[in-house]
Formats: sequence, structure tokens, C-alpha cells
Amino acid sequence: MADHQEASVTLPSAPASVPAARAYVANVLAEWGLGEGEEAADTVRLIVSELATNAVQHTLGQSPTFTVDIKLDHEGRLEIGVTDSYPRRPQRLSADTYQDNGRGLVIIGCLAAESGGEVFVTPTAEGGKTVWIALPWTVPVR
Repeated sequence: MADHQEASVTLPSAPASVPAARAYVANVLAEWGLGEGEEAADTVRLIVSELATNAVQHTLGQSPTFTVDIKLDHEGRLEIGVTDSYPRRPQRLSADTYQDNGRGLVIIGCLAAESGGEVFVTPTAEGGKTVWIALPWTVPVR
């Protein structure tokens, strides 16, 4: 396995960018050996969808773009981060049974926990933040 692999894409903060982010990550993962239909790939695509949706919906127009970073280290840890320029850290919203949104962080946290991973937030030097998910990588890398 390579010592370290990285990929990144910056997209406009628009709803159409959510599926673009998901497709980009799916393509990178396929290049690294994790293909369509595998449970881990489905989990990662769902996480990216939630993180990208949050970057679009909850930055209140104050982040014109968001960046998706994918990192795979030599110790078998996959990290995916979504960075925006909005300074407020993500917060869990109260979501009742009939609401259509407000569960993104709960979903991300559950998926990370089920996969043996973690979710964390880091500030950027420019005043924004990156929401990261780190997961163990169990697929041999090409």
C-alpha cells in the first residue's frame, strides 16, 4: 500500500454539488480499491452526502464553496473531511418524527460508530471549519 494517498475537490455551495461530491468520492474510492455495492462504500457515500448537504444548507450563504478531502494513511485509516468557510461548528438540531431534516449529525455519528470510526471538527486558519469522519480501512489498496 502507498504510504499516504490524498484527493480533494472544491465545489460551489449549491444543492447540485451534493451528488457531485458523492460521485467524486465514489470514483476515488473505486480507484483505491473500494467499489460499488460494497457496504463500506455505501456508508462512505451516505456520510459524504450528509456532510456536503450540511455544508450547503447550514452555512447560511456565508460559504460560497466547500471542499471534500479524502485521505488514506499507511495505518489503514480513511479520513473524509468537508470544509466550509462558515465559522459556526455544526450542532445537532432537534428533529421530531415528522421533520424532514435535522438528523444529519446523528446519522453521521451512528454510521461512524457502527464502522469503528469517529467524527471530529477542526477549525481552519481562515476561520471556517472541517467536519471529519475517520474510519478504519479494511480493503487492500490498489
